[in-house]
Amino acid sequence: MAKMHPPPHETPAPQLAGRQAVVTGASSGIGRAIALELASAGADVFLQARANQAGAEETAAGIEERGRASNIFLADLADERAAAALVEAAFAWRSDLSIWVNCAGVDVLTGEAAGWTFEEKLQALWQVDVRGAMQLSRAVGQRLKATQTPQATILNIGWDQAEQGQAGDSGEMFAAVKGAVMAFTRSLAKSLAPDVRVNCVAPGWIKTAWGDEASDYWQQRAVSESLLARWGTPEDVAQVARFLVSPAAEFVNGQIVCVNGGLGTTP
Repeated sequence: MAKMHPPPHETPAPQLAGRQAVVTGASSGIGRAIALELASAGADVFLQARANQAGAEETAAGIEERGRASNIFLADLADERAAAALVEAAFAWRSDLSIWVNCAGVDVLTGEAAGWTFEEKLQALWQVDVRGAMQLSRAVGQRLKATQTPQATILNIGWDQAEQGQAGDSGEMFAAVKGAVMAFTRSLAKSLAPDVRVNCVAPGWIKTAWGDEASDYWQQRAVSESLLARWGTPEDVAQVARFLVSPAAEFVNGQIVCVNGGLGTTP
């Protein structure tokens, strides 16, 4: 009997090969990590930043190192006209774009904004994190649904503790703001079904700029509240984001997916 030989090994195509994506808030942190992760999976990525041109260019360089194309668009998403211009520019760049990730958010915990009043912080968060994400998601979703774009998907960013709440000014603000995004995600998924999938990643304690500067109390609390006993990283979130926008998640819709190592108890 002739000896049977196994078929030659073939390297599978990247998970997002040929796909076109937009990531807002891509100049640093979680947004940058998601943009790079999508590029690693084979997608070309259109990057939005508010004003951090240098940061966006650093992200773009990382995308190009991965052999993918990128473009940068600066826009303040608190401005409705700027947000509308972003949508037009993105579809002009790639008319067949099928992945949209709303990661832009206002940092009210570090820098000058840390000294703002509660009301000033809440207003800024509402304009960008909630209204901006809703405006973009609705405009993009309607286009993708109308054009019947294959594998179309929108991904939003929530917060793992929004639904149970957290004490303090920051907890009150972020629970209200990210809770709104999470509720909107579930409703938009129903509006756009079955043509466009809409999901939300809800990160826990992720070590971005604020985490690097946090006091010992917050360092210990972040570690103790994760069942895996460590801070999360932007890359932890990015890997879940890549899955949710990929064909592997084609039966996942209208979901809030926590990325927190398993939420433990408050010390």
